[in-house]
Amino acid sequence: MFEQRIKNVMERKKLLLVPPQTSVREAVKLMARRKGGAVLVVEDKRLVGIFTERDAVFRVMARGRDAQTTCLADVMTPAPRTLSPDASFGHALLVMHEHGFRHVPVVVNGEPVGIVSSRMALDPDLEEFVSEAHRRKRLRRELGEPLAR
Repeated sequence: MFEQRIKNVMERKKLLLVPPQTSVREAVKLMARRKGGAVLVVEDKRLVGIFTERDAVFRVMARGRDAQTTCLADVMTPAPRTLSPDASFGHALLVMHEHGFRHVPVVVNGEPVGIVSSRMALDPDLEEFVSEAHRRKRLRRELGEPLAR
C-alpha cells in the first residue's frame, strides 16, 4: 500500500471545498454531513488553506470563539503543505508523521484534486510504518548520516 501513488488511494468523495468567508459552523456541519475530517479552503479554484476537526477544537472551541461568526480565514492553516497525485502514499504518511498533521491536500497546479488522511492506512500498517521510520532515523543518527527533511 505504501508504494501506491496517492492518485490511486486519495479520497475524492471527501474533497470538501469552501471559500475563506465560510463560518466555522457551516464548515463543521459540512464535515459532519459528509463524514470528512477536513475542508479545503479555496479562492478562485486555488487552495489557500485547510481547516480540520482539530482546528475546530483547538483554534475555535478551546479559545471560546463563536463558531457562527468566526470565518475560516481567521482559523485555518494558510498555505498548507501539499502533495502531488504522483507521490507515494508512504511519502504522504511520512510527511504527516513528521509534521504532526493528519490530512494533506493533493493538488495539481495549485488546484485541489483530492485529500489523503492518515486514517486511510490500516492501523497495524500505520504503526509498522511509523516504527520503521523511527528505526531508520535512529540508524542514520548512529551512522552519522544527515537526516532527510
